[in-house]
Formats: sequence, C-alpha cells, structure tokens
Amino acid sequence: MSVLIILILVSLVVALFFLAAFFWSVKSGQYEDDYTPSIRMLFDDKKPTPKKTKEPKL
Repeated sequence: MSVLIILILVSLVVALFFLAAFFWSVKSGQYEDDYTPSIRMLFDDKKPTPKKTKEPKL
C-alpha cells in the first residue's frame, strides 16, 4: 500500500513540474506567434546551390 502512495506523490510532483513549465513558456511568449507557422508551408524552400566538382586533369 505504501508503494501506491509513493507513486501518487511522484506523479503529482511530475504533473506540477509540467504545469510550471507550461506556465513559464506562456509567460515567456512561446505561444505569441500563432500566424507564421500556419503560412510557413506555403512558401518555397530555398533551392540548394549545386556543388562545383573539380574535373580530373588528364
């Protein structure tokens, strides 16, 4: 029975940690820009420049 109490206490500590991390991220502005991620997929990616290979000398 004591193991059950320990597991409940540990789960409450973990839940409080994640709740505090969520409030910290909201307060620091992590979720402020909700427009840019939704339109990011509409823009083309920059095409990589082809690498120049040296031709072997004969």
